[in-house]
Amino acid sequence: QLQLVESGGGLVQAGGSLRLSCAGSGSRLDDYAIGWFRQAPWKEREGVSCISAVDGSTNYADSVKGRFTISRDNAKGTVYLQMNSLKPEDADVYSCAAVLTFRCSRLYSDYMAWGQGTQVTVSS
Repeated sequence: QLQLVESGGGLVQAGGSLRLSCAGSGSRLDDYAIGWFRQAPWKEREGVSCISAVDGSTNYADSVKGRFTISRDNAKGTVYLQMNSLKPEDADVYSCAAVLTFRCSRLYSDYMAWGQGTQVTVSS
């Protein structure tokens, strides 16, 4: 059974960068499409980005397009989310999720396995 663990969150100043990692274990991560989601208690969950299995095609929310980059290293069983030009409104708990399908989506309901999340805080 696939298990996911996120890391890389923390406190950063506005305009700064962070790289989040999503490490998979228990199953081959390269068979899964992976999504990154974020949510604060007072907000709806947002699908930030996703990356498909096999061809690595990507998809981004408009709110992060041009600033965030998702990538995957199948040899390491890890998916990354590089976040640049961070804004205070990017502060959230970021979670990765996996679904055993070719094409990714940014819909929460499509995913079958979730990590515990990592906190990102952006100071203004």
